[in-house]
Amino acid sequence: MPWYAWLILVVAIGSIVGGLMMLRDTAKKLPLTEEQLRKVRERNAEADAKDAQDR
Repeated sequence: MPWYAWLILVVAIGSIVGGLMMLRDTAKKLPLTEEQLRKVRERNAEADAKDAQDR
């Protein structure tokens, strides 16, 4: 393989890895209140029950 193909391959892999690392570093955890967490858990339980019923 010619040298410029290797260069393009290295740049492409580097940009993918760099983008993923930047995404990981900028990710923030959402601060939810207890009431919001309770609502999320209730919705998840309802969705799980509906999925189990549809099977």
